[in-house]
Amino acid sequence: MAYNLSYGTASATLIAIVSLLLYLALRRGSNIGHIVGPPSPSWIFGNALELFLPSEYGDYEFKWQKVYGSLYRFKGCFGEDRLMVSDPLALKYLFNSPHVEHAPHWRNMFRMLYGEKSVLVSRGMLSSCCLYATLNKLVAIGQAHKRLRGALNSAFTAVAVREYQPMIERAAQQLAEELEKSSAQSVNVSPLLSDATLSAASEAILGYSLQELGEEFVVNNTRVLALSASQSRAQVLADGIGSYIPFWVFRMVARLPTTAFKAVHRVSYLGTQLGRKVVREKMNVVRQGLAADRDVYSFLLESEKTAKALSEEDLVAQTVILLIAGQDTTANTLSFGLLELARHPEFQARLRDEIRSRAGGDGVYDDMPLLNAFIKARYGLNRSDILLIIPQETLRLYPTLPIEERTAVEDVVVPLTESITTSNGESIPQIHIRKGTPITLGIASFQRLESLWGTDADEFKPSRWLEGNPYRGEVLGPYANLLSFGSGPHTCLGWRFAVLEMQVVLCELVSKFLFALPEDSSVRKCLAFTLIPMISTGEKGTFLRVSRIHEN
Repeated sequence: MAYNLSYGTASATLIAIVSLLLYLALRRGSNIGHIVGPPSPSWIFGNALELFLPSEYGDYEFKWQKVYGSLYRFKGCFGEDRLMVSDPLALKYLFNSPHVEHAPHWRNMFRMLYGEKSVLVSRGMLSSCCLYATLNKLVAIGQAHKRLRGALNSAFTAVAVREYQPMIERAAQQLAEELEKSSAQSVNVSPLLSDATLSAASEAILGYSLQELGEEFVVNNTRVLALSASQSRAQVLADGIGSYIPFWVFRMVARLPTTAFKAVHRVSYLGTQLGRKVVREKMNVVRQGLAADRDVYSFLLESEKTAKALSEEDLVAQTVILLIAGQDTTANTLSFGLLELARHPEFQARLRDEIRSRAGGDGVYDDMPLLNAFIKARYGLNRSDILLIIPQETLRLYPTLPIEERTAVEDVVVPLTESITTSNGESIPQIHIRKGTPITLGIASFQRLESLWGTDADEFKPSRWLEGNPYRGEVLGPYANLLSFGSGPHTCLGWRFAVLEMQVVLCELVSKFLFALPEDSSVRKCLAFTLIPMISTGEKGTFLRVSRIHEN
């Protein structure tokens, strides 16, 4: 969906160019036609509307998995054959393969919003350069990405993330104060959570308060998030076309003075300017030998090792992605978590009692079986990793990115956990994927596989994390075998930070407030690049009855 800031205003000339590109691309045919899958109701949209615009996300996708298994073919726009993959072994291969990259329209939007030098885009440039770059250039790009990611990783280790806990706690306390001020019978917690997660990110990464980011940045950031929380038939069609648009064409379209593109460009510009200002300030502190703050940028500039690996411009280029990428993803997960707690009041009450009675003064919630059932499974974690907790059952059912769209940039042979039967009756233990084949990584489907999670995989059941190992398979994601933070070289840099943030906010809110469903509650999960909670008006939101719990 590429943030859904699509190409709907393209000119007739652009449409003609794209039509020609589509015709030439689709002429080559498909080598996955023998893979079974659901029938296509439309040549123009294929199964895309069923996948992207159902009444509730997963209405079709999860049924397809039960019928066709963990690898099947479905139709994209204009009759294009696409693969849906939730097979564990295949996912592991695809997440780690250098021959599979983000889909072109995703890369184009990432480049426009985050910039060419951001850590997310720099690896994607490998595949986009393959057709014309020299070997030396490819090696240089690969080394630059490895250097950049290695330096940034040092600021998000378990030990480093622990330093950011006070900033996150302040944001959580401010959120609690906002909720306490509200006199409404039903509160939309989604925008409040979004502000809180931006505040936490700003303080922990830059050492800036939300106000210091500047009103213009915050306003444009809100516009971008609002635009990315929408989806329509036109946008689905635009994304189908976008897979065939070269970046130079996309760049021309992106100059159109639409509200969407103007907001994206402005956020990108303001984020870069903000990054330069912060880096200069912190470099002056380092040069003067003064005590540095304990935020990410101070950590990176103060460290002799990372200071050598990162130039000032390298760090400036990460500002937008570090501030924005984890903001609403974390807020949405927390929204779904609070929604499930409101739906399960008995569990919520027991969880609250546990938090209040067992939380240590150091903020480490160790001996809490119910909290751990809701937010953590233990997979060889040592005590230094105790802060790595998350609303785990919520994230299993509501993964931030329920699907990821990728493209094979070289021919690949993908292994399968179990052999599949093709349309001609042949049993195959692996599948050959031709260069250029679009692949959908079914993260939400994987996290509902009954063969891995049990026959109750579709149910919200926190107790599964108390019953030993709830997952029967090899480790894939960085945490608790969930793929919401990606895997392999695509693993989210800030996953530990996100885990800590969710833990702190959840414990702060549940200990102080009672969350219940309004009488007219109608929140449903919808896909708009990320998985979002949506209310009956078609807008993003999570309305809950929030009551302050007074101490006895």
